[in-house]
Amino acid sequence: MQGGGGSRAATPSELAKDGIGLGSDQGDDWSEGAVHRGRLRVRTLVTLRWLVVVGETVLLLVAAGMGFSLPFFLCFAVVGAGIWVNLLTGVASPGQRVFGDREAGAQLGVDILQISTLIFLTGGSSNPFVLLLIAPVTLAAATLPLRPVLTLAAMASVISAVLAIVSLPLPQAPGMEVIIPISFRVGAALANIAGIALTAGYVRQAAVESARMALALDVTQAVLAREQRLSALGALAAAAAHELGTPLATISIVAKELGREAPTPAVKEDADLLVSQAERCREILRRLTETPDAAADVVHERLSLRQLVQEVIEPHAGVKGVRVEAIVTGAKGMKTPDIRRMPEITHAFTSFVENAVDFAKSEILVSARFDAETISMEVRDDGPGFSAEVLSKLGEPYVTTRPGAEGSRTGHIGMGLGFFIAKTLLERTGALVTFQNGKPHGAVVSARWPRLKIEAGAM
Repeated sequence: MQGGGGSRAATPSELAKDGIGLGSDQGDDWSEGAVHRGRLRVRTLVTLRWLVVVGETVLLLVAAGMGFSLPFFLCFAVVGAGIWVNLLTGVASPGQRVFGDREAGAQLGVDILQISTLIFLTGGSSNPFVLLLIAPVTLAAATLPLRPVLTLAAMASVISAVLAIVSLPLPQAPGMEVIIPISFRVGAALANIAGIALTAGYVRQAAVESARMALALDVTQAVLAREQRLSALGALAAAAAHELGTPLATISIVAKELGREAPTPAVKEDADLLVSQAERCREILRRLTETPDAAADVVHERLSLRQLVQEVIEPHAGVKGVRVEAIVTGAKGMKTPDIRRMPEITHAFTSFVENAVDFAKSEILVSARFDAETISMEVRDDGPGFSAEVLSKLGEPYVTTRPGAEGSRTGHIGMGLGFFIAKTLLERTGALVTFQNGKPHGAVVSARWPRLKIEAGAM
């Protein structure tokens, strides 16, 4: 790392060493089970149960008021059992505690049994409230791993099928006689099973997507924090080099004076040693500040567009078999702008170039363009490009491969989280990010900003 000009952005492989993985190739597990851990809290389940038992009680009271024939004693006993279980659950554990997967599955299994028992007493699958069996499975789909969800869904589906054949008669009001054919009961059971599958499936997919996105955003924040720390270290090195220059010069002058007036050879030898060590320190500081334009970059807050492009390609300039080139162009007569130093931009484009190095045949071009209104950057390679399937999903945190990955130069084949992080970081700076295939081949990644968003001094 060099002071003054700042440090380059960390590559994905370096981030992996720090425990911040960027894709499946780094050993990260972005499977459904890994990102969707059990997260059902005691308070959530207890609250939802109270809603269910209150609803059941109200329905039974309404049925009693309308004179429906029901085994009310048994029905209220089932509701009372649900209240007793809920009280025990609420008292036994603090509300903020998260259930373990098996415990949560067992609790929701009890809810399915309680609801199905009440449905059995009130007409089975011919009772429209058989739909309540969908609720516990849906809650499981939103909060639990896949295995308990499938277990609960199978349990609710089997019970729905049994209730189509075995149950007490549907409650009827005085003077009303309703005959429910078995075909209707079977059809209602099948509809309920389909509802369980579809509702749980929809909720499951949305919950997994949300969990993946939340996890990826957490990793993005960690990456950005690391880049900001590295950038701050660059500024600290430049400041230290500047501040230490004066005392080292003083030490050198005093040591030389001591050497000239030394009363004994031993003292002169020690003075010469002081001079040589001071010079060594000054040489170290000089190397820290030898980045071009470091003297002008006093507060480490701005850099030229040309310098940014050079920092992006620098880590990959010596890769065998591929040439990495950079070009900066602009509107005629316009001066190349300085931009604010943003670790987000440097990290994102360094990641894009690293991915291009893996798949390029022989050449990568990193270009920057500017005009009166916008500044844009682009990474273009001459490799196979993105497949249609990958291209439609780039920017999501779990795309994993690209054509030709098996033959990539570094073995780095995952692109999902790395591209997601890069895109997210760039969008935070105000960029419009696009991924596309070039003509006749190759991949193109570009970002465009309004000048006011990133130009130094423009706010």
